[in-house]
Amino acid sequence: MALVIAGERSGVGKTTVTLTLLASLRRRDRLVQSFKIGPDYIDPMFHQHVTGRACRNLDPVLTSQAYVQQCFTRHSQLSEYALVEGVMGLFDGVKRSREWRVGHMGDKGDMGDEFGRCPMPNAQCPMPNAQCPMPNAQCPMPNAQCSTDFASTAHIARLLDLPVVLVIDCSRLSGSVAAIAHGYKSFDPRIKIAGVILNRVGSDRHLSLLKDSLEPLQLAILGVLRRQDNITIPDRHLGLVPTAELPELKALIDRLADLGDTCFDWQRLLPLLKSEPLPHLPPCGELKLHPPSSVRIAVARDRAFNFYYQDNLDLLQQLGAELVFWSPLEDAGIPKDVQGMYFGGGFPEVFAQQLAENTSVRDAVKTAILKGMPTIAECGGLMYLCEQIIDFEGKSWPMAGVLPTSAVMGGRLTLGYRRAVALQDNLLVKAGTTVYGHEFHRSDLTLTPTQPLFETSRYDCDENMGCEGWGLPANVHASYVHLHWGESGEIPQQFLKECLKVASSATWI
Repeated sequence: MALVIAGERSGVGKTTVTLTLLASLRRRDRLVQSFKIGPDYIDPMFHQHVTGRACRNLDPVLTSQAYVQQCFTRHSQLSEYALVEGVMGLFDGVKRSREWRVGHMGDKGDMGDEFGRCPMPNAQCPMPNAQCPMPNAQCPMPNAQCSTDFASTAHIARLLDLPVVLVIDCSRLSGSVAAIAHGYKSFDPRIKIAGVILNRVGSDRHLSLLKDSLEPLQLAILGVLRRQDNITIPDRHLGLVPTAELPELKALIDRLADLGDTCFDWQRLLPLLKSEPLPHLPPCGELKLHPPSSVRIAVARDRAFNFYYQDNLDLLQQLGAELVFWSPLEDAGIPKDVQGMYFGGGFPEVFAQQLAENTSVRDAVKTAILKGMPTIAECGGLMYLCEQIIDFEGKSWPMAGVLPTSAVMGGRLTLGYRRAVALQDNLLVKAGTTVYGHEFHRSDLTLTPTQPLFETSRYDCDENMGCEGWGLPANVHASYVHLHWGESGEIPQQFLKECLKVASSATWI
C-alpha cells in the first residue's frame, strides 16, 4: 500500500500538498520514499530535499510498465511510508502508439493495458477506426477515449494498484465541487478514490459549503488547506526554480510541516501511506551485463546542471563507474583522472555569464573532448558545448565551443515525448536503434548538424519532428532528447566501454 496524490488538472496544488505531507512525515521522523509520475526533474529535487532520499520517476513511456512496477516495488519496500505525486490531471496521458516499443531495446510492451490485456475486457472498442487488440468487450467508460490515458496518473495507479487522493482547487467554486468529485470518482471504475484534499479554501463559511456539497457522495475529506499567502515556490520558464537556488527553502519546508501537522486527517492518511510487502518482482535496474573495470566519470552537478534521473546514476555505479561530481560554475578545471564526462540538463542560460567567465573550465572541457574523452551532453549540457548561448535579452555568452552552433533562447516551448531512431552508430547506440525520450526546452540552435544522431517523431503518432543531435566529434553524444536508461542498460554499458577504450591512450589534464 501507498498513496497517489492526483489533481483534477494542472496547477491545483499537487506539489504543495505532496511536500506538505512529506515535510510533516519527516518531522515525525518517519522514513518515507517518494515517487514522481512522468519525466519531470525539478519536483523530485524538492522531494529529495525534504525526505533525504532520492525521488524515483515512474514513466512507462521512457521505460516500460514492468519497470515502473519493479522500481516502485524495490524502493517502496526500503521505507516505512511511500507517496506518489501525479502528473497533470488524473486522466491526462498520451495515446499509445501502435508501434509501442517495436524496435526498442528488448522489444518491451504490447498493445494491451498494464496487465497485457485490453483495458475494455469483453467488448467492442468505442473508438472509430481503431483496431482493438482484444475485440468483443464491454467498455466500462462508454464513448470514452480510453487509450489516451497511457502514462497518466490513473494509469500508474492502476498499474501499482494504489488508492488515489484527489486534490481539488476550491478557490473559485463551492457547490460545484461535488460534480467534480463525482465525475472523477465514477469516470473509471478501476480507480480507487480514497478521498479528496480541498485546497485554497477561503473561509469557514466556504468550507461549510464544500462539506455540505460533498456529503451525499460519502467521499472522505482527508485534508483542508486554507489559502496560504506565505507559502509560495517561485517558478520561471521551465517550471519551479530548483532547490539549489532557494536560500530560504528550509524556512519554506518548516512552514509546510507546520501546515501539515494540522490540515490533514492523519488517522485516515497514515494507514494509506504505509508501505506493505508486494509480490516479488525483479529489482529495478537489474542488469544482465558484466561490469567493466572501474571508470571515473565527471558528472557536472551544480546550479546550472542538475537534471539527472537517479536511476541513470545508479546504473553507472552498478556497472563499476565511480562518479565524481563537480561544478563548471565554481571549479577551476575538470576533475583529475577521469575517463568520461556527463553533462545533464538544467539552466545554463540563467548562469551563462558565470559559465562564460570560467574560461579555465571551458578550455579544459574543449581540450578533453577534442583529445577524445567520451562525453554525454543532454539539453542544457548540449547548450554548454555550443559556441555560445544567446540569452532571453539577446546577450551572447561564449561556451565550450565544441559544437559549431549557438543556442538561442526564445519564447517557444519545445515539449513532448519523442521516438528517436539512430541514424548512425554513435557513442551510445547503434544505427537503427529506437529509443524513447523527452524534450523540454526554450532554446533553438542556429545550425543543425550535417550528420545528426537521430530522426525524431512524436511518441504517439508518425508526425516527424526532424533530425537532431550532434555526434561529431565521434566521442560526443549531444542531444536535446533526455533519456532514462532504466530498461536500456546497454546505453551506460556502451558509454563506459568507450571510456575504457580510450583511457589508456590519452592524457586529459
